[in-house]
Amino acid sequence: MSVGDTQPTEPLPGWSSAEPAPRKRRRAWPWIVALLVVVGLAVAAWFAGEWLARDLVVKTVREQVITQLSLPADQEVDVTVEGAVLPQLIRGSLDDITVSSDDVKLGAFVGDVTVRAQDVVIRGDATAGVASATVVLDPPQLRTLLSTVESFPADSVDVAEPNVTIATELNLFGVGLPIGVALTPTAVDGDIVLTPESLQLAGNDISADALRDQFGGLADTVLRDWTICIAEYLPAGVQLSSVVVAGDRVIADLDIDGAIAGDATLQELGTCA
Repeated sequence: MSVGDTQPTEPLPGWSSAEPAPRKRRRAWPWIVALLVVVGLAVAAWFAGEWLARDLVVKTVREQVITQLSLPADQEVDVTVEGAVLPQLIRGSLDDITVSSDDVKLGAFVGDVTVRAQDVVIRGDATAGVASATVVLDPPQLRTLLSTVESFPADSVDVAEPNVTIATELNLFGVGLPIGVALTPTAVDGDIVLTPESLQLAGNDISADALRDQFGGLADTVLRDWTICIAEYLPAGVQLSSVVVAGDRVIADLDIDGAIAGDATLQELGTCA
């Protein structure tokens, strides 16, 4: 028997056979929360920037409209910019902008005006890809405009879709006979032209030929076309394209040259022959 066989067997210390303690796993959620916070702050900053950018554009456009058209400082001017403004400002153009105001006075031409422009370049040479305007006239506003036309009975003007109506009279042997005329408006070479559509004599319908037979050349005073030039109230870069009567309003559509924002000659008032 060897010496080693006589020694008692002792168990190994506990540390030598114990399994290593599991590592603490780092929790991911604090990083996720931090990321969400950063993203949230970025989004909030974006919306704050977007709000400020939109407010700046709206205020600038409104001030320019009031200044350029010499409108009262308290004139209500609504400005709508479609889409997110910041990317458009960075790109240097506005995709779609609408400006509207009621009772806009341009000389004798007074109406509710809406202007819409697309692809408006705001850096460098200011231009617009497509631009148009709509002017809506109620009966009093229409009377104001027509009062500038010589011999036109503007005080009697009324609106009844699809025509503009007037009341006047023809004198036969010293007796005044009331004549009612329904006039159809059209746009001709940038002017408004009112053409007789139907007639009434003393409340009864009458044809143009019958009226001429009865009154001779005197009938021409009511059978004539009336031409209303509005070029002198509008910039040279704006031209009347159509005019219709809808309900009790006259609606005029105008085409706008996209270069008007950067071309001074197009900004000057037109002239009437």
